[in-house]
Amino acid sequence: MKRNTVNNMKSVDEDFLTMLSRYQGIIHKVNLIYFKTPEDRKDNFQEVVCQLWKSFPSLRDSSRTGSWIYAVAINVSISKIRKDSKYVFMDSIPDIPYTGDVERIERDMDFSRLLNAVRSFNETDRSVMLLYLEEYSYSEIAAIMGISVSHVGVKIHRLIGRLQKYFKI
Repeated sequence: MKRNTVNNMKSVDEDFLTMLSRYQGIIHKVNLIYFKTPEDRKDNFQEVVCQLWKSFPSLRDSSRTGSWIYAVAINVSISKIRKDSKYVFMDSIPDIPYTGDVERIERDMDFSRLLNAVRSFNETDRSVMLLYLEEYSYSEIAAIMGISVSHVGVKIHRLIGRLQKYFKI
């Protein structure tokens, strides 16, 4: 009986590591939106992984793994920010050094401007915009964020308006 328990634990460990390897990019995206320094992002990554591990046995629908990870990562990040007032968001991202690749620099600058704009939003709005940019449906965003689908629509409409003003479109 002990051998079976050890094998089951090993299987759970392997399943978790496989899932983490496949979906860790989600955690990095959330961290990029919420934390400005690599050290803060690394600390939060560890905390998110810890919370994912604790709740991994409760994951029932493997087809919703990405949504589940977004929900955990967003909630852990917001909780960490609220708990620790030392996190202050930058007003802007430092200039990107010239490397000769003009197209890449333009893409990086566009991304930097978008990141700055999204970082100016409150925690909930940042999360909604990140999920919208990741092409989650309104109903998926509502489920992850715990708000109604119509509220998601209103938020996205308002946030797009704010981005248009920010970029003067």
